[in-house]
Amino acid sequence: MDIDYKPLWKLLIDRGMTRSELRILAGISTRALARMGKNENVSTEVLGKICKALHCEITEVMEFVDEDGSQSE
Repeated sequence: MDIDYKPLWKLLIDRGMTRSELRILAGISTRALARMGKNENVSTEVLGKICKALHCEITEVMEFVDEDGSQSE
């Protein structure tokens, strides 16, 4: 299974927020944000900071997808 951060990017669009604004608000590094842009793994600490900054649940930030790209249940 792979990770997909599409829910986060959609949430940012819905809130009218840029990735740079998220980075500053959540206090995460540009490297972590870049890794997320490539759907790569980041620490749970980073995910926790994002959820806290956006007042949301982890399911609003990421989802697991099968290798073929379909959403995992």
